[in-house]
Amino acid sequence: MKAFLIVLFFILSQLLSGCQANQPKQRNLDYVDPTIGNAGHLLQPTRPLVHLPNQMIRMHPVRSDYLDDQIDFFPLTLSSHRQPPLFGVLPGTGDPSAENWKVRQTYDHDLEIIKPFYYSTWLADDDISVEFVPGSKTGMFLFTFPEKGQKRLKFHLVHQGHWEVINEFAIAGEENFERMKAYMYGEFNRRAMVTKETLQTASNLWTDFTPHDEPVCFKYGISFISIGQAKRNLEREIPAWDFDKLSERGESAWEKALARIEVKGGTEAQKRTFYTSLYRTYERMINISEEGKYYSAYDHRVHESERDFYVDDWAWDTYLTHHPLRMIIDQNKQADMLDSYIKMYEQSGWMPQFPLLFKDNPAMHGFHSTIIFLDAWRKNIRDYDVKKAYGGMRKNATDATMLPWRNGPQTVLDEFYRINGYFPALNPGETETVPEVHDFEKRQSVAVTLAHSYDDWALGQMAKELGYHKDYLFFNRQAANYRNLYQPETKLMMPRDAQGRWIDIDPKFDGGPGGRAYYDENNGYTYQWNVQHDIHGLIELMGGREEFTKTLDQLFREDLGRRKHQFWAKFPDATGLVGQFSMGNEPSFHIPYLYNYAGEPWKAQKRIRFLLDVWFKDNIFGIPGDEDGGAMTSFVEFSSMGFYPVTPGIPVYNLGSPLFEEVKIFLENNNEFTIQAHNCTPVNKYIQSAKINGKPLTRTWFTHDDLMKGATIELQMGPKPNKEWGNHEAAAPPSKLEILN
Repeated sequence: MKAFLIVLFFILSQLLSGCQANQPKQRNLDYVDPTIGNAGHLLQPTRPLVHLPNQMIRMHPVRSDYLDDQIDFFPLTLSSHRQPPLFGVLPGTGDPSAENWKVRQTYDHDLEIIKPFYYSTWLADDDISVEFVPGSKTGMFLFTFPEKGQKRLKFHLVHQGHWEVINEFAIAGEENFERMKAYMYGEFNRRAMVTKETLQTASNLWTDFTPHDEPVCFKYGISFISIGQAKRNLEREIPAWDFDKLSERGESAWEKALARIEVKGGTEAQKRTFYTSLYRTYERMINISEEGKYYSAYDHRVHESERDFYVDDWAWDTYLTHHPLRMIIDQNKQADMLDSYIKMYEQSGWMPQFPLLFKDNPAMHGFHSTIIFLDAWRKNIRDYDVKKAYGGMRKNATDATMLPWRNGPQTVLDEFYRINGYFPALNPGETETVPEVHDFEKRQSVAVTLAHSYDDWALGQMAKELGYHKDYLFFNRQAANYRNLYQPETKLMMPRDAQGRWIDIDPKFDGGPGGRAYYDENNGYTYQWNVQHDIHGLIELMGGREEFTKTLDQLFREDLGRRKHQFWAKFPDATGLVGQFSMGNEPSFHIPYLYNYAGEPWKAQKRIRFLLDVWFKDNIFGIPGDEDGGAMTSFVEFSSMGFYPVTPGIPVYNLGSPLFEEVKIFLENNNEFTIQAHNCTPVNKYIQSAKINGKPLTRTWFTHDDLMKGATIELQMGPKPNKEWGNHEAAAPPSKLEILN
C-alpha cells in the first residue's frame, strides 16, 4: 500500500507539472491595467487611454474619474494630453431631443474591460454594449443595441464647427480650436437616417438605425489636414469591416512595445505596476504625420516630410525620466522627436517647451528642452541638425523671458538675472511692478533661478561639445547662479529682493498658492535639492558629506508645521508626503538617490524601496500625484529596474534597489542589458556587493555606454546594509560644476 501511494504521488506530481508547463506564459501585456491611478489623491487622475504607442488616436470614456458611474460620451480622439477631446459619440435609445435624450449614460464598473488596444462597457440605462479599438489615425466603435426600441448615435462637437452628411452611410465633421482645425470622416456598416439638431450651429447630429437588429459599426479617420485626408487615412488603415483584425493589430503593436523590457521575480502586484507604468510612457509624444505630410500649428501650414513629426510634450516634467527612458528603449523614435522640436523652432522662431498639438504652451518654468538635447547628444542620439538645435536653445537663453507661464521676449527681470545672477523676489505685501508677471503664477524667483542654472549648464556643455568656447565659458559661469540663493544658516535656497537682501519667509508655507512667489507647486524643502548639475558643489555648500546626509535625512522626517489639510490647501501638488519629501511631484524624483553622492547608498536603497512600496500600488489610487502622461511612471520604471538618471546631460545612471530578480532590456542595436539581483526579496533590499561583466563594481553608478554595449550587472542583495559598499568618495557619481574665471 505504501509503495502504491508513492507511485500514485509521483504520477500526480508529473501530471500537475505537465499541466503547469502547458499553461500559456503570461505576457507583459497581461499585466497592464489602465485603471491604475484613475482616482487622483488631490488633483488629476490618470485616464484609461486606449491607443497605439505614440500614435494620434487616444480614447477614454469622458467621466470625472473612476469613481464616477456615468459617462458623458466617447471621444474620437484627444487634442493633447489633458486637453479637451475632439468630436464625441454617445449611443442611446431616446428621441433626438433635449427632453428625451439622456445627457449621460450609467455604466457598470465590473462590466467594463479596458486594455491598451481594446475597450468595452455596458450602458445600464439603455442596455447598450459599446466596444472600441484604435488605429494610428483611425478608430472603430461597435454598438450592440437591445432588439426592441430605437437605436441611435448622437455625435457632437466639443468646439465650434459643423457636421456634413455625405450620404446614408457616411458623415464628416470639422472642429475649430486654438487657431487650427480637426477633421473627421466616418462610415457606418448599415444605412442610417441622419438628422441635425439645428442648421445654424449643427453642433449635434443623430443617426438612427432603428430598423436594424444587428450591431452598428462605426469606423472613422481623423486628420489635421482635411476631410479628404481623414478619408484616405481611414481607407488606408481600415479598408474592411473587420473589428477583430484591427484589435489583433493593436494587440500585436503593444506586445512588441512592452517586450522591450523583461522582468523576472517580484510580486504580481509589482509587475502590474511596472508594465502599466511602461504602457503610460507611450502616451506621448504623438506622431501626427499623414502620408508624408503634417499640419503644424507652429506656422499654420501643411508640410511635406519623410520623417515622422511628433507633438505633445511637457519638457518641465518629461526631461527628468520620460525622455531618458526613451533614449534607452526607443532611440530612433527619440531622434525623430528631437527633429520635430527643431522643426517647431524653425516654424515659430522659438525652441518650444510644452509643444502641444496646437501651440507651445508656456507652462511652468525653465528651458528644459536644452537638457533633453544635451542628454541625447551625449547618448549618441544625433540624427538631427544639432547646430540648428543649438541656435534655438541659445536664442531661448539670450532672448526669451524666463517668467513662468509666459512666452515672448525678455523683460527687465531677465536683464536683472543676467547681471546679478538671480531672479529677484518681492517682499511680502509688495505690489508687482512688472506687467508681464502672471497674476497667479507670480515670479517663482527661487525656482526660476535654480531651473535656469541647470539649463545654462546644459547649454554651456552643449557649447563645449560643439566647440563654441566663449559660449561655454559664459553659460558655465551662469550655471553657478544657484549659489546666490543658498542661505548657509538654513541650508535652504531662499529668495532675495532686488537690493540683494534676504527675504524672511517660512520656507514651508509662505509665497501664496503653491509657494509661487518664490518656489513652484512645492516649498523650499523640495527646491533645497534642485541642483542636479552640481551635486558635489551643493554638498560642499552644506558643509560636507556628513552635514549633507543629516540634512537629507531630516527632509524625510521634517514635520509640516501645521495640519495636513492646511498644508494641502496651499500646496495641493505636494502629495505623496514623507516628512517634507513629496513623491507626488516631479522636482522630488532625484532626491532619494542623492545619498549615493554622500557615501551612504544604503539609505538610497532603503528610501527607494519604501517609496515604491507605499505610493505606487496596483489599484485606482496607485499614483501619488499628477502622472503627467508618462513623466511620473517613468520614475517607477527606472527605480523598479534598479537604476536612475539623476542628472540628465551626464550619461550615467545611479544604482538603487531593484524590485526584480532579473531585468533585461532589449536594445535597438540588438544588445541586451541585464541587471541580476541575486537573493532579491521585499526584505533583501540592500546591495551587499556588485559586479559588472564579472568584475567587481565598487562605485554606485554605471555609464550609458555600459548599458548600450549590453553589460550585465550582478547585485548581491541582503536584509541588512553593507555600509562599506559604495561609501568612498571615488564611488560617488559625477556631478561637479567646473569653476572657470
